[in-house]
Amino acid sequence: MSNIETFPRRGERTDTQDQTFRVAPHNVEAEQALLGAILVNNEAFDRVSDFLLPVHFSEEIHRRVYEVTSALIRAGKIATPITLKTFLGDHDLGGITIPQYLARLAAEATTIINAADYGRTIYDLAIRRSLISVGEEVVNVAYDAPVDHSPRAQIEEAERQLYALAESGRADGGFQRFSEALTTAIEVAAKAYERDGKLSGIATGMIDLDRTLGGLQASDLVILAGRPAMGKTSLATNIAFNIAKAYQFQVKPDGTHETTNGGIVGFFSLEMSAEQLATRIIAEQSGVPSYKIRRGDITDDDFHLITDAARQMQTVPFYIDQTGGISIAQLTARARRLKRQRGLDLLVVDYLQLLSGSKSGGQTNRVQELTEITTGLKALAKELKVPIVALSQLSRQVESRDDKRPQLSDLRESGSIEQDADVVMFVYREEYYLKNKQPREGTEEFITWQTDMERAHGKAEVIIGKQRHGPTGTVELQFDAEVTRFSTLVSQDHLPEQMG
Repeated sequence: MSNIETFPRRGERTDTQDQTFRVAPHNVEAEQALLGAILVNNEAFDRVSDFLLPVHFSEEIHRRVYEVTSALIRAGKIATPITLKTFLGDHDLGGITIPQYLARLAAEATTIINAADYGRTIYDLAIRRSLISVGEEVVNVAYDAPVDHSPRAQIEEAERQLYALAESGRADGGFQRFSEALTTAIEVAAKAYERDGKLSGIATGMIDLDRTLGGLQASDLVILAGRPAMGKTSLATNIAFNIAKAYQFQVKPDGTHETTNGGIVGFFSLEMSAEQLATRIIAEQSGVPSYKIRRGDITDDDFHLITDAARQMQTVPFYIDQTGGISIAQLTARARRLKRQRGLDLLVVDYLQLLSGSKSGGQTNRVQELTEITTGLKALAKELKVPIVALSQLSRQVESRDDKRPQLSDLRESGSIEQDADVVMFVYREEYYLKNKQPREGTEEFITWQTDMERAHGKAEVIIGKQRHGPTGTVELQFDAEVTRFSTLVSQDHLPEQMG
């Protein structure tokens, strides 16, 4: 505990001290003034309790006073020097006792009007001390790092601590007038009116899907699930690239960019390399099948289509992280960094089961680990205020049913996924299953099978199994297997009128 003899001043340094160390930033006078104001009028506590914690005070005695004061006021009791002294014991503070010190705090208190300003000063200085602490830790760990502690892990840990500091103590919570909420709702509606498709969320570029979902909504966790070969990665890639391609922005008065249409996309490709993903997108954009691009089996015309598509794709705000096997903590740190450095409107994770929890290595079972992952993704979506589309595998029990359309119970380790998700969508292509069941030609079954194949050819279903803000149901999409492209299904009622 510091020696607080002279009430107004503390921490004066000699020239010799100046050369050897610097005192961490603090303001004892502000701490004394705030605590005095609270002890005189407990209403002052309400002005700072949202963001100020005992740990933010530099003096141990002030931490204890604020902690006990908080406990008394929250219990509905009055906090005064008299009610406080029984909880603080009796220690010598450089010649004065705690009861005398509390009495002086109250006697020299300033007006309640300044309480919030003093609180903010104390909080800001505490953040600066925390920054110094993070800096010292970075230096010390870098000097004495253990063999298994990579510099990359240290950078990510430092980023996590810095981001936690940046996000902590915001005084923008609490109640707001209903008129403010109304204004925000009207602004959302106005932006939706100006956006493509008149949607409240970000348009996926697939009209029927957008009509059912209202676009991808900010802060939503969207699970896109399917069995292998159903095309879930292709659908996610199509949606992500459609959004990046439609990106438009306006410059705000402070010089920052505000997205007006489409969006900046971050894509965590945990299974596929960035090059494989790029080849898929080139195939989809150019119309040249990806297997031809990989083999080099292309004509001059194909090559021109590919180069034209690649040229248009150069400027698209689409960022890929191809690191395999990362943890939810690493993914969170990288997503925050992208948001801070480039901006972010949509995050895609391909796929959920390839992420690890923070306690990997046999410490937890897989269901607990997946719960941590889905909870972390939902929290990240809310924090960054962007939709997160996370792909997920389905269990094999789908294959044992006659009707292979997926349902919520098919989600692997499904409890947490279904609970944390705002939207759960399944990709299903009947054509894939029919192909594997071809009967012998010339039989009656073959004719029926042929009819079913014609009906299912080039079609996919997106089954919306859960949606917090809207209806569930099925949306049909066009699927071009050659170039793995999903698009709006052109049916007879979508076709323009025929000229007579």
